[in-house]
Amino acid sequence: MSRTALRICPLCEATCGLTLTIEGTTVTGARGDRDDVFSRGFICPKGASFGAVDADPDRLRAPLVRRGGELREATWEEAFDAVAAGIRPVAERYGPHAVGVVLGNPNVHTMAGALYPPVLIGALGTRSLFTASTVDQMPKHVSSGLLYGDANAIPVPDLDHTDHLLLIGANPLESNGSLCTAPDFPGRLKALKARGGTLTVIDPRRTRTARLADRHIAVRPGTDALLLAATAHVLFEEDLVDVGDLAPHLHGLDELRDALRHFTPEAVAEACDVEAGVPRVLARELAAAPTAAVYGRIGSCTVPHGTLASWLVDVLTILTGNLDRPGGALFPQAATDKTPRPAGPGKGFALGRWHSRVSKHPEAKGELPISALAEEIDTATEDGSPIRALVAVAANPVLSAPDGDRLDKALASLDFMVSVDPYLNETSRHADVVLPPPPPAQSPHHDFAFNTLAIRNQVRYTRPAVPLEPGRMAETEILARLVLAVSGMQGADPSAVDAMVVDQTLGKAVEDPHSPVHGRDPRELAAQLTGENGPERRLDLMLRLGPYGDGFGAREDGLSLRKLLAHPHGIDLGPLRPRLPQPLKTRTGKVELLPGPIAADLPRLEQAMAERPAGLVLVGRRHLRSNNSWMHNIPALTGGTNRCTLHIHPDDAERLGVRDGAAVRIKGAGGAVTARAEVTDEVRRGVVSLPHGWGHDRPGTRLRHAAADPGVNVNQLLDGSLLDPLSGNAVLNGVPVELEPVTAPTTAPTAAPMA
Repeated sequence: MSRTALRICPLCEATCGLTLTIEGTTVTGARGDRDDVFSRGFICPKGASFGAVDADPDRLRAPLVRRGGELREATWEEAFDAVAAGIRPVAERYGPHAVGVVLGNPNVHTMAGALYPPVLIGALGTRSLFTASTVDQMPKHVSSGLLYGDANAIPVPDLDHTDHLLLIGANPLESNGSLCTAPDFPGRLKALKARGGTLTVIDPRRTRTARLADRHIAVRPGTDALLLAATAHVLFEEDLVDVGDLAPHLHGLDELRDALRHFTPEAVAEACDVEAGVPRVLARELAAAPTAAVYGRIGSCTVPHGTLASWLVDVLTILTGNLDRPGGALFPQAATDKTPRPAGPGKGFALGRWHSRVSKHPEAKGELPISALAEEIDTATEDGSPIRALVAVAANPVLSAPDGDRLDKALASLDFMVSVDPYLNETSRHADVVLPPPPPAQSPHHDFAFNTLAIRNQVRYTRPAVPLEPGRMAETEILARLVLAVSGMQGADPSAVDAMVVDQTLGKAVEDPHSPVHGRDPRELAAQLTGENGPERRLDLMLRLGPYGDGFGAREDGLSLRKLLAHPHGIDLGPLRPRLPQPLKTRTGKVELLPGPIAADLPRLEQAMAERPAGLVLVGRRHLRSNNSWMHNIPALTGGTNRCTLHIHPDDAERLGVRDGAAVRIKGAGGAVTARAEVTDEVRRGVVSLPHGWGHDRPGTRLRHAAADPGVNVNQLLDGSLLDPLSGNAVLNGVPVELEPVTAPTTAPTAAPMA
């Protein structure tokens, strides 16, 4: 007999509510949950394929331990014994920084990935932390840290109420949105236009989102910051700046005007390859709109001036008085945020508190650039030990980071590696121990990170829709046991990890005069926590201490896990509201419009006005039916438009002798790949595009469907030397490449790597 169960979709940032149909323990269908307080029944192809993702036969079902050079199935105890025996000696002999940690994008899509990696990093005591953020969003964290004093204080556009939306480097009709959690992003953009609003898209590709726009500006890749700087310049030049109620919260307005004086529309026009009138129109329309929001994403982050572009996105919002106001961009307030503190100066945000060993890259937000991971493993220096052991959690940097070939060799040289991953993929195949989490239907779900970026305040939690299969281990327990194994406590009860976090959190809360539990007994509070296990008790703790919490009885109408469980479709906490100055943690207690690191980097942007690419430049692209390298092993999510082809403009194809469907060789600083050409006017002249996340052709993996049509790894065209200096983010877009037709037999595979 079939039954239904609710589940929040973990397959992209939209976090839609699903209703699963289950036969026995098998998910046989998924549809949108029409009663979900946030998504209201919306579903995309990824969510509709939840059952196929859940039941992928290539998912590992038991731990793997390397014996005699081969990965073989083992018991959980054998696996964690091997982890303890592999990690501890490295840390004791070479120091804690010789153990690296790599966290992949899927971590932010699971409860376990939110709750346990900070504890793991603390247990290791390592500074060798690398995450997917430095091939994605780190510029936005850094710019927010410098502007607001908190790297996680990211304002999001008020999509449902704005009159004018300017998107740069974003394609939410394909990505479903990023750093802006919004179920049915496409529908919200259509609603914007239906109510008479304006949508402007800046992108070198005529994406699905660009086709919906009132105006599409096909800027030259990599010049986003120049175009935005010129737009801000016009606001000052034409006396269009109107900060409104923001004035008491701003510091450095006059200094900002002076810093942007050289970025005139005429000065940037040739570099951006747009007419000088374009930034003037952008500025005038933003200033004239009753409300407006500016939203930049991965295309404006993964460029040489990613932090400056991210900073300027907020500068335009501020100069038009649209920060922290309905219809503009506002700061969400998640239910598990820390107890709000009174407004006032804070500690601020610092960059470069330590540096990478080899190239001396500064840390940002506690992380080192993932582009530097290979050299931190394979290069000896006098300044400390190379990384000799690695813990990878839901990470596949061989495909996601630049120069996967070098990293592939570096991983093979490690003394020890453990990977928490459901698949044997291009990275986990190097591990000495692989710890596979269960399928998503067997896991609980709460969005800790994405609710801090949501366009409406709400809170939802779903317990596992299907019980754990025999022999499986919950991902929360896997990571708790991993913490114990690396900290010399292998064999201890994993609940001790959660108990430790609860004790530490309550110990600080009762000492905090701003906490609702100030002065109370932490043991008495801990005894009040509810939940079936440690992770649920921790969620209960965060809800009760959070901005909407019951404060352990201080508020009768406040949130707790018990109350949340009584609302299976979630609890709506209302629209985003103005919050300034409370979110500000800068040393002045104000928005720092021209932080020192930003001012110091502006001369580099000024020099870019004279730069012109000599030939073709490369940009990436996303597909609606995939999320990085996750989905290519699911037949229902590949094929059709989700193919690894090289998009090239007809004029460039004719000039280079490239035929549609023919093989072409693409060469960059990091190597060369061969892919099929797809001639299309959806890219501007001088630009070619390859999608991210492909290249499933390395031996030793167990991804049968993906290996049958592997595509090529676009990041192999990069050597990892190009970084945004402020954030350490890899430059993935606007990089020069060379192209030539391949005269090999037409029976060549669709896409194959080249040495």
